[in-house]
Amino acid sequence: MAEKNILAYFKSPEEAEGVSKKLQTLRVVDMSIDRFSMYPDTDPYGAPNLSGSMVSLSSVTYGNTLGGDSTNILAATNVAASGMSNGGQGGPTGRDILLTVVVEEGSFDKAMKIIEDAGGFV
Repeated sequence: MAEKNILAYFKSPEEAEGVSKKLQTLRVVDMSIDRFSMYPDTDPYGAPNLSGSMVSLSSVTYGNTLGGDSTNILAATNVAASGMSNGGQGGPTGRDILLTVVVEEGSFDKAMKIIEDAGGFV
């Protein structure tokens, strides 16, 4: 039987985990939940820099040093680095959790309904 995939975005891991439990009743071939970021090697929940030394603008506003000089420069160009954006880690939608699901074709519509009913963005 053919397979279909779904990429659904959520605001928290708990939302995605709740949906994943409901999806287990269907013919799921593969499923994963991941957090993503617009910058490589980021730890969005790292310890804030309170030492008084300012490595970069992104280290102060994001509370950590990212993947290195190039990544820090890229992060500082984002409007969120100025504190004037409400986008935060998840961007303008606040959705930085990705639920990836592969289901058999016959279960696709049911899976989509479960995801959308739970507030997932497909």
